[in-house]
Amino acid sequence: MAQSPSPFWLFIFFVLLLFHVFASSSSSSFQLELNGADAAALLAVKNSLTDLPGTHFFSTWDFASPRPCSTFAGVTCSLSDSDSDSGPSLRVTSLVLGTGLSDSPGLAGSLSASISNLTHLTQLVLFAGLVTGPIPPLLGNLVDLRVVSLTNNRLTGPIPNSFSSLRNLHTLDLSFNQLSGAIPPGIARLGQLKVLILASNMLSGEFPKFPESEELFHIDVKRNRLWGRLPSPAWMPVSLRYLSVSENNMWGPINGLESLSELVYLDLSMNKFSGPIPDSLFHSRLNSMLLQRNNFSGGVPTASSTSYGHNSIVDLSHNSLTGQLSPVLAGVETLFLNNNRLTGKVPDEYVNSISNGETKTLYLQHNYISEFPMESGMGLPETVSLCLSYNCMVPPVGLAACPASAGGQLSRPAYQCSVYRNSTARRPPLRRN
Repeated sequence: MAQSPSPFWLFIFFVLLLFHVFASSSSSSFQLELNGADAAALLAVKNSLTDLPGTHFFSTWDFASPRPCSTFAGVTCSLSDSDSDSGPSLRVTSLVLGTGLSDSPGLAGSLSASISNLTHLTQLVLFAGLVTGPIPPLLGNLVDLRVVSLTNNRLTGPIPNSFSSLRNLHTLDLSFNQLSGAIPPGIARLGQLKVLILASNMLSGEFPKFPESEELFHIDVKRNRLWGRLPSPAWMPVSLRYLSVSENNMWGPINGLESLSELVYLDLSMNKFSGPIPDSLFHSRLNSMLLQRNNFSGGVPTASSTSYGHNSIVDLSHNSLTGQLSPVLAGVETLFLNNNRLTGKVPDEYVNSISNGETKTLYLQHNYISEFPMESGMGLPETVSLCLSYNCMVPPVGLAACPASAGGQLSRPAYQCSVYRNSTARRPPLRRN
């Protein structure tokens, strides 16, 4: 009687059968051609850009290659049969132009409007180089785009209004170019947008209003020419965790930030913001708060010290803050309060924080402080920088840790202290909103 095959040989048979099926399927997929419109678009891209000396990005773009999707640097394709009468074809879904390597000078030329013919594109990236000219408005037709990153080049002209149609966009980074004009209002209404980076351009106009956004968590528009006030709380995204509008021409109070409980990074430095700093911003979750070189007034809120974490930084320098310093900022690792109008005794919590090395930098120079309760002969960790110069006292430490901008005087002239004390005594107390 013939014996039935053993389970081992049945297993080997099925493995070989599956391998044959997979190999046949793979072989047929390798024979798929890149969609003709996509191939023509890639050729136009190559013709409009060129490698700078030392860059070899386009060396792999050989249009005689039977498989450009697997050989062209920066090109990723996916199988599609939704728009072809002749069967499935490969469509470009990701286009990354340049290598992004630090030793690569990048690309030069201009962006071809033919990129808009890559109708399945979900990601468009241009790494640093010398690409000039405008951003093609036709890119707004690529409704599947989720990421647009065109950074560190010399792109000019406005941000296309057509970008307001990119309903699936979640990241838009056009930073470090020479773009001008206003930020299209429609961009603020993109429901899927999570990251908006437009820093270091020449954009003007008002900061946009973001209606009912619960997705956006990162806005960076620093180093532009934006002007006006921050929107009211109703027009600020409550999900925001990172906000930078530094080095613009913005002014007015910042009450619109009171509802942003998720903020961990805030940079409003080098503007003309004024009024008191909202108490709600003084909490440990907001680990980086940079408000220097504005016109803020009022005092630091009277609250107990907050447990700020490692790498925390608060910079309130070069404003018009008044009154006695409260313990609320004791424990911040890097704390700049210099060049204000603070008075009175510094709370013991700050002395404890620098003595145990929790605070590594504390700048209080150029105020009207009358006492820093540090015991004579008390040593500080070598990692600590403490500057107390040009106050209404003889500081317990010298100028060694002070920056050059602090000047060479240990204390303020006595007449300045008496004049300031008399003027503040006659001045009605400031009301906090």
